Amino acid sequence: MSSPAPFSRYEFLIAWRYLRARRAEGGVSVMTWISLIGIALGVMALIATLAVRAGFRAEFVDTILGANAHTSVYMAPDRFENELTGEVYVTPGRIADYDAMAQKLADIDGVTRTAPVIRGQVMATANDASNVAEVYGIRLDDLKAIPRIVDPETSSGEIEDFGSGIAIGSGIARDLNLRLGDKLRLIAPQGAKTAFGTTPRVNAYTVTYVFSAGRYDIDQTRIYMPLTEAQSYFNREDVVDEIEVFVSDPEKVDDWTLPLLQAAGDRAQIWSWRDSSGSFLAALDMEDDVMFVILSVLVLIASMNITSGLIMLVKNKGRDIGILRTMGLTEGAVLRVFFLCGAFTGIIGTIAGVILGVLLALNVDSIMALINSLTGGNAWQPEVRGIYRLPADLRAWDVFRAVALSLTLSFVVTIFPARRAARMNPVEALRYE
Repeated sequence: MSSPAPFSRYEFLIAWRYLRARRAEGGVSVMTWISLIGIALGVMALIATLAVRAGFRAEFVDTILGANAHTSVYMAPDRFENELTGEVYVTPGRIADYDAMAQKLADIDGVTRTAPVIRGQVMATANDASNVAEVYGIRLDDLKAIPRIVDPETSSGEIEDFGSGIAIGSGIARDLNLRLGDKLRLIAPQGAKTAFGTTPRVNAYTVTYVFSAGRYDIDQTRIYMPLTEAQSYFNREDVVDEIEVFVSDPEKVDDWTLPLLQAAGDRAQIWSWRDSSGSFLAALDMEDDVMFVILSVLVLIASMNITSGLIMLVKNKGRDIGILRTMGLTEGAVLRVFFLCGAFTGIIGTIAGVILGVLLALNVDSIMALINSLTGGNAWQPEVRGIYRLPADLRAWDVFRAVALSLTLSFVVTIFPARRAARMNPVEALRYE
């Protein structure tokens, strides 16, 4: 007669009976409940944290790519030396044949579009208030191709009226108390050239469009102006400062660096979105790894309580172990019974943790909004975090990692007390019964 296969039905029945038994009968102990709850909370925290971190990174990158160029091509500064004095003068590099260069860059495989741009710093004033702003001189068609700027749900005004005024961020509009149709005065330090030198240029423009890019720093400082007007305002007649380039795969924008440099010429230089935000994204990735390790330790601590609970269960079930051994159960069968007791605790705790973690991740935005309202807006400050909300991106890989970690730790810590039960001498167990 062959022996039953490992993990037979009767082993599951015995393990489940032990877990369901009352405390007075030597069943589930307080430590087992503590370990189950601890595992559930640990898995919940791990899943929710990974989802929030992934959502924060996705939102941060989306606000960058949705309102900025993937990469920009500009020229190196020009250097001139005065032959009489020997002094060296440096002037910013400009792009003269910008339409031809923009078309040349657009012909590169993988480049979706290009846009000549002028950039300048100004002081914006209105209604006895002022703010420092960065002006982007751009054409209407190029502005309409920026998704975060032309989003009708977050903007006001008609984008088609851009040619007769300027577009400003919602932060500037709020700080300067501006509405559509109001006048905004811009002051450029390097303005009109006169016989007495260069004087600041002061022009007033009508606000025809107000946008919200989803980034606090952009909404607080950015102004869009028609390209021809910006050329006149910043003394850039027939030239532009840079050409913005958009590619098919922004995450691999570095693959286009060499082709763009070759097409733009010897004095060309490249500045991509990874150059401006790469260090911050690297810090986020490192923080993700650190948070995973820290929360993994919490799950491990909760799993270690399974060991304590099983040791107590083995001690209380010594008589039962002796009887089972005399009835013919092998050491392996006893080991598997108590292994299943611990495994059930880990599995139930993990399932509960997954459910709670998914619910928390799906509702984290609403929960954060409630906490923010209760704390008067101090829980989430856009001027510090950069974005206006705390999103969550629940990914199957993150859930799988949390489940795999929890189950692995739960199964490993169960082996020691299960082996102790299997090696118990049935004679010693029944001596005093």
